[in-house]
Amino acid sequence: MSREYFGTDGIRGRVGQAPMTVDFIMKLGWAAGKVLSQSSHGQVVIGKDTRISGYMFESALEAGLAAAGLDVMLLGPMPTPAIAYITQSQRASAGIVISASHNPYHDDGVKFFNGDGFKLPDETEAEIEAVLEQSLVMVEPEQIGKATRMDDAKGRYVEFCKSSIDFHTSLRGMKLVVDCANGATYHIAPAVFRELGAEVIEVGTSPNGMNINHQVGALHPESMRTHVLENGADMGIAFDGDGDRVMMMDAHGEVKNGDQLLFIIARARLAGGQLKGGVVGTVMSNLGFEHALQEADIPFVRAAVGDRHVMEKLVQNDWQLGGESSGHIICLDKTTTGDGIIASLQVLDALIRNKQTLTEACSEMVVYPQTMINVPISKPLDLNRSPQIQDALQAAEKELAQSGRVLLRPSGTEPLIRVMVEGRDASQVEDLAARLAKTVTDAAQA
Repeated sequence: MSREYFGTDGIRGRVGQAPMTVDFIMKLGWAAGKVLSQSSHGQVVIGKDTRISGYMFESALEAGLAAAGLDVMLLGPMPTPAIAYITQSQRASAGIVISASHNPYHDDGVKFFNGDGFKLPDETEAEIEAVLEQSLVMVEPEQIGKATRMDDAKGRYVEFCKSSIDFHTSLRGMKLVVDCANGATYHIAPAVFRELGAEVIEVGTSPNGMNINHQVGALHPESMRTHVLENGADMGIAFDGDGDRVMMMDAHGEVKNGDQLLFIIARARLAGGQLKGGVVGTVMSNLGFEHALQEADIPFVRAAVGDRHVMEKLVQNDWQLGGESSGHIICLDKTTTGDGIIASLQVLDALIRNKQTLTEACSEMVVYPQTMINVPISKPLDLNRSPQIQDALQAAEKELAQSGRVLLRPSGTEPLIRVMVEGRDASQVEDLAARLAKTVTDAAQA
């Protein structure tokens, strides 16, 4: 379904440039209020990450929603999955997150949850866009919405996270480096792990509005590695700016991505008789992950990139476990969306039950070499209509034969074409990726 503003994960862009302007975001709040709540004075929950622009857009959304006759519950800085949880627990009409996830501070975005805590379907986003074309008409003065703040949001979510693992599971004796990317988990994640008994070394827990994701967090594991090795930690756990994705690191400083973490969770669920159906990955999931699941007799299907697409496949198959190599992991028996803290707790719980280190658990899955190159583009590029790109793609696939994969796709959040090559031979993979990236660059500049 064609949409002008909504991408793969809400609306996102550079602050001050369309659509991330104050006037647009205010009207977005009004339009969303008109669509998402059929009753006057329904309630919408709003949370945000730690970007400086969050305060501005929070006020704009509040004004738009109030003009549509809806009450607003403000949570302040909270992880994206926390908004989903509190929206559901408060029986709110909808939840709104102000965040650009893993992007730099100068970007921001808005994404929505329905009253059940799930991302909006394409059809609902299209309805909101249709209402955006109308003139903003306020409700009558006596119908204007009110705004309140939830002072205990942090405590509620900390307890929810802790309840996702067995009451008797303790992290006592574990030394963990916890990197919060100077983002929304900065005051949540350390508390969760400490209250479960772990010794926590904090990284990226001093947000200033402009340092979110800057050389810290899931996309920048170098800082976590330094602290893990210097402190002799058992593991590192790193989140992105809004806390819906996680990467972990073993005691040797080796990063373990979403595929590996998902494999650990799936194997533990299988062993405990708790795995319902199979696992949903994406077109980016590593071939080694797929083969390891096959060897364990765990069904596996691929979805398009994006946790909303993973969710669609989970619902279609009536399964509970899915995710992406980027660290978005969905455990539908625990929560309604990708949740970095809850996913990491499932991994820790599995390690404790199996008396394994992270290194040992990950050794049961062979990761095939994979190279991804992001090619910047200044205008839309139709990959299917470029003969030179299609020729290069077919040549690469022929060279890999059955021992690898090639994937070219536009990013849903940034002006990039992602070039991914995967196979058994690392040097071949790197060479093919470089050649394909050059072909895409040439086509983009033509």
